[in-house]
Amino acid sequence: MAGSGRGRGAWRRALAAGLCLCLPLLLTGACTGTLGTPARADGAPIDPRIQQIMDKPVYRHGQFGLLVVDPATGRTVTSLNPERLFVPGSTTKLFTVSSAWDTFGGAHRTTTPVYARGRIGDGALDGNLVLVASGDLTMGGRTKPNGTLDYRPVDHTYADALPGLAQLTPENPLAGLDDMARQVRARGITHVRGDVVVDNRLFAPDPALTTDPDPMIVNDNLIDILSTPTTPGERASFTWRPRTARNSVRYRVTTVAAGRPTAITATTGADGVITVSGTLAADAEPWLVTTPIADPAAFARTAFIEALERAGVTVDAPATGPDPAPPADTPGGDPVARLVSVPFEQEATLILKVSHNLGADLMVCLLAVRRGSRNCQDGFASIKAFNDKAGVDPAQASQADGEGGVPGDAFTPRAYMPLLTYWLNGPDATRFREALPVLGVSGDLALFGADSPARGKVFAKTGTRADGNDLTGQVLVASRAMAGYLDAGGGRYRLFAVVFNDSMAATADDVLSVAKDIARISELLQQDAAGAGSGP
Repeated sequence: MAGSGRGRGAWRRALAAGLCLCLPLLLTGACTGTLGTPARADGAPIDPRIQQIMDKPVYRHGQFGLLVVDPATGRTVTSLNPERLFVPGSTTKLFTVSSAWDTFGGAHRTTTPVYARGRIGDGALDGNLVLVASGDLTMGGRTKPNGTLDYRPVDHTYADALPGLAQLTPENPLAGLDDMARQVRARGITHVRGDVVVDNRLFAPDPALTTDPDPMIVNDNLIDILSTPTTPGERASFTWRPRTARNSVRYRVTTVAAGRPTAITATTGADGVITVSGTLAADAEPWLVTTPIADPAAFARTAFIEALERAGVTVDAPATGPDPAPPADTPGGDPVARLVSVPFEQEATLILKVSHNLGADLMVCLLAVRRGSRNCQDGFASIKAFNDKAGVDPAQASQADGEGGVPGDAFTPRAYMPLLTYWLNGPDATRFREALPVLGVSGDLALFGADSPARGKVFAKTGTRADGNDLTGQVLVASRAMAGYLDAGGGRYRLFAVVFNDSMAATADDVLSVAKDIARISELLQQDAAGAGSGP
């Protein structure tokens, strides 16, 4: 999924993914044609079972794109509108993550250092501790004991977009800060007579990216509030994290009778008070909502000061308040603490599996930094360079963010084929393929095909774009897409992309039905691939 927009009605606001204009499609003629005309193959046949899905009335005003290629022969197996531009949704992340993976390498790790600026004597630092934010996406907050990152099919970053479905991972989101605080104490520092500074100058803010990434990220820069029903008429119970002195919670959620609607909202005031209000059905599962951290550097400063105190290091400066200006020069030398991230391939897996919007936009900024720039927009030059290297036709690819959430994102089904071919062989082939959601197994595709013969045999990035239709109160499903690999058996894979643009949905279930249909198409494509093998 891409970023969240606004519209009337709670579920439409939640499902919205920003306004999708038809301009890219008009420029290529993809918005033309007779409404109600059934989708038909461009020479290469379509499985009648797939055709039956495409011919559903709900899709009559929209447009399908489909392309299946056998990379062993280069043969087009199935084709429909393969060179028309479509709104891609989060399949855009394939291009962002591929560029970053190719640039940094799967084994790359980010180091976040802490420097002591001042004299250290008798356990006291006469000066400041400076934490240099380095764009670590998880800061140890998802790392499992085996060193991999934890995630759920519906990530907490989608708690408001998919109400009632998101889940938390059990790891402590402050684990990385706690680790660095213990390292400071191990260096013999027990007292900081100055302040704690978070230096987040690695790259500049960029509101053009929907998530506007910050180099300092704790818990995806979100506060989680998890509500659990009690007795009807009584206040629900709740927990929240990460807890710091910067915030408190004013909780006004009432448990209502089983079967009644659940609707919970959370907002943070300028004073840091998080107001949580609404109703929670007595038979509901624990219900997660989030509220954004407005000032990531100041939040991390407070959290680090509190982590230092837990580790036995006192800080003279108050824990709350603004983040002080960083030193004029970038700190250097031997850090008193450092946090080393998981390998990049783990971050890439997280981004692709759960469609992590912040992580995808962050990659654009980090690509810019690698080019020597603080301007995130310069990261697109690296994405273009990767596309050229892989052989993506520039006339069939448009990208204006990392996640797939803005009108400037548009790709043809054929644009995915060179990228997928690029990762088909080589040392990272298996890791890249397995980083994708897997039908019936992992990522958001775990929600579909659990009982299908294709379970575990479709590896694909998904994408969704939707926004509210204020004329009717419905949702315009601007895009649902999948692109990836079909296991054809015997170590063979076919490349595929399937995308649908533009249908109306009356309920959240209707939106999910579109996703289910696209997943079903991928199942049938895989079964066809397995039945035919890789032969001509």
